[in-house]
Amino acid sequence: MNPFLILGLAASLSCAQAQDPRNLQNAHLIPKEGYVDQPYIVINKNGDWVCTLTTGPGGESQPGQHVVATISSDKGRTWSPLVDIEPGSGPEASWVVPFIVPSGRIYVFYDYNGDHIKDIDGKPSAQKIHTALLGWYVFKYSDDGGKTWSDKRFRLPMSAAALDRNNAWGGRVLQFWGIDKPEVVGKDVVFGFTRMSSKPSKRMEEGWLYRSDNLLTETDPEKIRWKLLPETERGIRGDVFEPAQQEHNISPLANGDLCCIYRTTAGYLASAYSRDGGRTWSTPESPTYASSGGKLKSPCACPPLWRLPDGRFLLWYHNNSLLERGSKAPVGGRNVAWLSAGKEKAGIIQWSQPEIVAYHSLDNRDRGPSYPDLIIDGGEYYISCSVKEYAPVFKVEKPLIEGLLQQDEVRQVAEKGIVLMADAAALEKGSLVMPRLPDLAKGGGFSLDLWVNLDDLSPGQVLVDSRNAKGAGMAVTTTDAGTLQLKISDGTTAAQWATDSGVVKAGEPCHVVFIVDGGPKIISVVVSGRLCDGGVARPFGWGRFLAKQDKRAGKERKTVGPDIGDVSGSEALEVAPAMKGKVKSLRIYDRYLRTSEAVGNYRASL
Repeated sequence: MNPFLILGLAASLSCAQAQDPRNLQNAHLIPKEGYVDQPYIVINKNGDWVCTLTTGPGGESQPGQHVVATISSDKGRTWSPLVDIEPGSGPEASWVVPFIVPSGRIYVFYDYNGDHIKDIDGKPSAQKIHTALLGWYVFKYSDDGGKTWSDKRFRLPMSAAALDRNNAWGGRVLQFWGIDKPEVVGKDVVFGFTRMSSKPSKRMEEGWLYRSDNLLTETDPEKIRWKLLPETERGIRGDVFEPAQQEHNISPLANGDLCCIYRTTAGYLASAYSRDGGRTWSTPESPTYASSGGKLKSPCACPPLWRLPDGRFLLWYHNNSLLERGSKAPVGGRNVAWLSAGKEKAGIIQWSQPEIVAYHSLDNRDRGPSYPDLIIDGGEYYISCSVKEYAPVFKVEKPLIEGLLQQDEVRQVAEKGIVLMADAAALEKGSLVMPRLPDLAKGGGFSLDLWVNLDDLSPGQVLVDSRNAKGAGMAVTTTDAGTLQLKISDGTTAAQWATDSGVVKAGEPCHVVFIVDGGPKIISVVVSGRLCDGGVARPFGWGRFLAKQDKRAGKERKTVGPDIGDVSGSEALEVAPAMKGKVKSLRIYDRYLRTSEAVGNYRASL
């Protein structure tokens, strides 16, 4: 994709999107050739950002794919021309990850098809061979802050495991790739990667890691010691997650234990722990939310785990269990990225309710951000990522991160943006003046915060209603499924979204926050402090109110329908006009609330 086209789109939408930092059209762009992946960043001793990435003139895993570096002296706003770590004219070089040691030397680790494998022992194969996944695991280094790289490359030791001996080459050729930036554990350095064995009749994947006890101090690359772990014939793999278990990334806990999180095709993430330095691992299970015990949903997409300086964690994932990919997928999948904050408890990381951190809003909605990196510089948070066709880097608003990290502690009502607030006495009147809401088509948003107590969940009850004679406005009603549903309409275009089944219970007080976010065009719902994630009934707990598009043509879709605009409706907001029970309190905000703010509103009332 032409980067100037992206910048032009960002400029043309700057007013409509109000420079939403989550919108990747407003991000700065990292240079690349054609395809681009894994734009990972380290900060050199001069304070410059050094980004290494995989790129090439064609698509992913096409001829000419190689690894490069680029440098920014202004925190990602502008970048130097690309510097080859490996030339595009050589064997495929892919999936590079950087690491800087105390001396300032920068190492990069990557796949290198050094044996020029193109087929299966000289024979044609009906199975597509991903040559970028074949060959050697190697590293190079830079001693001048990323400007030049060593001529010589050095191989990491990798003997064949049981999985490799089952591949199409009988283990003589290895298939693997890595997405994990190395981490310091005590005086050691560790990083994970994925090995695979792919045959038409059998596919198997599992996680492995390298551990070095002298990488931080040894200056002679030939003398760096490497240990391949675990010390068994089987890597990190859980039978319930077969067949795809990929993109393992590893982070240390406070006491030096290791946590590994990776993607699967089961609709959920998987995690495992090692209590002995990586030699053995627990049986992988899905990571869970601290407040609900629910499993973190994810399509087959890279879920990097980042350990923060204070020992807490951030996790990037996509908060849905959609398994379809590419043109077969409905809007969603990777298109919206979420962050969750993690804290250790009894040696396990438990996760907060998540926040939207990035979304991709070009017409090609099948694409989305992935393969991100977190950069902390001067107390500010930045994220780089790839949409395959371009690589954005953007600053994350600090309140988003701080809200996640403090989510289980805050007991405070969010006050910014309240345009209507009514307690039980005011609600007894049955009708209130409806405030004017921001135009959703221009990137505006609003939130509806209710404490309710329903005597039963019979369908057709109306809790609040601002709809006028033309149907414009908003309403919250009960449904046939025993859920609460928000309906919004500007009189021409409408949308709706409901809570998960079973989270609203008859006869029990319930706090419900419908969040309508006009940036990514998403309706989400937080019920009694928990963000709806769809449960087992649906892949998403949040819905998008996107304009209609025509059928797929090439790589792009064309928007043909109008966006939803003003959904304020009438000048009156009717409260409980047809309801068995009571609305006990009501707040309307003229902005989207972050998940953490909705959780804080709930906790403040307990």
